[in-house]
Amino acid sequence: TDLILTVGGDGTILRAAQVVISHPIPITGVNLGKLGFMTELSVAEAKDKLATLLVGEGWIDERAMLEAELKTPDSEGPPILYALNDMVMARGEIARMVRVEATIDGKALTTYRADGVILATATGSTGYSLSAGGPILHPQAKEFLLLPILPHLSLAYTLVLPSSVSVRLRINAAHPTTLSVDGHINLSLPSGATLKVKQSAKKTQFLRVHSKTSFYGSLERRLKGKK
Repeated sequence: TDLILTVGGDGTILRAAQVVISHPIPITGVNLGKLGFMTELSVAEAKDKLATLLVGEGWIDERAMLEAELKTPDSEGPPILYALNDMVMARGEIARMVRVEATIDGKALTTYRADGVILATATGSTGYSLSAGGPILHPQAKEFLLLPILPHLSLAYTLVLPSSVSVRLRINAAHPTTLSVDGHINLSLPSGATLKVKQSAKKTQFLRVHSKTSFYGSLERRLKGKK
């Protein structure tokens, strides 16, 4: 397979990215959704540009991913999780704040008391992270974000972290907490579960035909939900 063509929105691309984690196959998205930050073509553009893409013309846009080891009190070995957009550790069905102990490179940072904690890539900075008050990073940036969701009496600011660091999150709550990976892998976690996150050596590739500066020109339009 030389190219994966998705038809839908960003959610469709996130699912495709999980499929090709172990295979460096580029993705091109045709947008049928609203925002479509990761998609490349509108339906109208696809009619003219598909032939160009199918012969391999264009340029490769390589995006950073997060990689995490999940360990629970009952687990035998930590499964590896990958995210192109974000990993969100948040309260489950019970409407109570979660307590999440955060360390960076082995040094204690804080204990978040919040509705949740987000770790987002540059690609994910225009998603849930943005709704929670985070900044927008250029999609090819290597840094990633750590920020709380509606914090209470704890660190309330977004941290922009270099790609070299490792972040460890540990749940300290009496009720179940949910871990969401790219919005479609959802796990219930017990108290004591830990998530160790770093930038992955794996990347997601996109085949693009628009210019490398098109992100800036389309930013406001996409934030307003215009195709």
